[in-house]
Amino acid sequence: MTLIKSISGIRGTIGGRPGEGLTPVDIVQFTYAYCEKLRERRPHPDGARYKVVVGKDARLSGEMVEQLVCGTLVACGVDVVKAGFASTPTTEMAVVFAGADGGIILTASHNPRQWNALKLLNERGEFLTAAQGQAILDCAAAGAFDFAEVTELVHITEHDFTEEHLDAVLALEDVDVEAIRAAGFKVVVDAVNSVGGLIMPRLLERLGVACVPLNCEPTGEFAHNPEPLPQNLAQLCEAVVREHADLGVSVDPDVDRLALICEDGEPFVEENTLVAVADYLLERAALRGVKPLRTVSNLSSSRALRDVTERRGGEYFAAAVGEVNVTTQMHEVGALIGGEGNGGVIYPAIHCGRDAMVGVALFLSSLARKGVTVSALKRSLPQYAIVKHRIELSEPALIGQVLDAVKAHYASERVNTADGVKIDFEQSRRWVHLRRSNTEPIIRIYAEAPTAEEAEGLAAEVKSLSEQIIG
Repeated sequence: MTLIKSISGIRGTIGGRPGEGLTPVDIVQFTYAYCEKLRERRPHPDGARYKVVVGKDARLSGEMVEQLVCGTLVACGVDVVKAGFASTPTTEMAVVFAGADGGIILTASHNPRQWNALKLLNERGEFLTAAQGQAILDCAAAGAFDFAEVTELVHITEHDFTEEHLDAVLALEDVDVEAIRAAGFKVVVDAVNSVGGLIMPRLLERLGVACVPLNCEPTGEFAHNPEPLPQNLAQLCEAVVREHADLGVSVDPDVDRLALICEDGEPFVEENTLVAVADYLLERAALRGVKPLRTVSNLSSSRALRDVTERRGGEYFAAAVGEVNVTTQMHEVGALIGGEGNGGVIYPAIHCGRDAMVGVALFLSSLARKGVTVSALKRSLPQYAIVKHRIELSEPALIGQVLDAVKAHYASERVNTADGVKIDFEQSRRWVHLRRSNTEPIIRIYAEAPTAEEAEGLAAEVKSLSEQIIG
């Protein structure tokens, strides 16, 4: 059994004793702490009630966790709007639609079915800052509870925000519905039997796209490993070829990450999702004379975003790993588009959160306007290969020693220490990023280069240096 408490929320395997898995006790404690800090963060001087939106993915434990969370919110005197089965971006937008003070998303994202989690939102439908998350952890650990009197208890209302979310996506200026309809696309959707099976086919239908559903029943019985990586998408690749489809779409259980499959059954590559969408938006914005043109991704994402941004006359910024770090940087620089190389597209014109529906609508718009195949669009993007490795350590204290040694060894190169150590070999268009895991005594190593061989060689070089330090 596993329980992980972090500044972004609490997640774990369902069952076991408190502290070992995500138990009812943990859920109540953490929800109470969220309410307590919500009142401090967002005081209502007129005594008005607080309102929180709760949405869930389709995993097996969802109903149990939902009942506990909603019951605790009511016990704290907080109005509850149950969004029911809802993608993470739908719940984020629902906070704004409902005029709520915050939101709680019940999802463990790409984790297997035995996991669940509580992800916490502010009044903008965005994830809490590190300081706000830590305050909730401290409050929950204190274990001091003071629930509302019986006269302050409230009722729970229910509302499905799916259509409102889709309305907002289709209303975006750069979503070209007419061009998509005219293209006559056929798309296979693998929703891994979660909430993507409810929203993604509805989006495609409204775009005039023929949708072939695959694993689209929201049973929570994931048909394969739910992380949308190429090794988990063999069934989708085969279906795209068999159905003579133009595109394959895979989403994770809460539909914030997006992976695409070319018409020939080959992966578009997850890192390319954000790059392709960003290139389309940058081109459109440049034609309209929009300035400044700025993009953001995390330090472990492909250099390709920087390349297409600068090619369009824009400026690229890198943030520490983590969605809240990316969105914070996007707010600071006024970014047109941003996201993460794991297939997370963040388009602030609609909301500052990863959204697979936005990603699909913009990608299809680009494809339709260019009149090319998905594989041809892939070839038009900067070509890089990313490899990912890890170093397991016997002592967490060794992490700092390894990072310091790598930084010193490559001191003559471009070094970024905002999140671990990233070495950028500018002339050869290579980089390597080492960062500590938030949950395990390991160092993650990401390396990118124009070819897989170069990337593997760079990762091996850094890994060898690190292992010399460990001894």
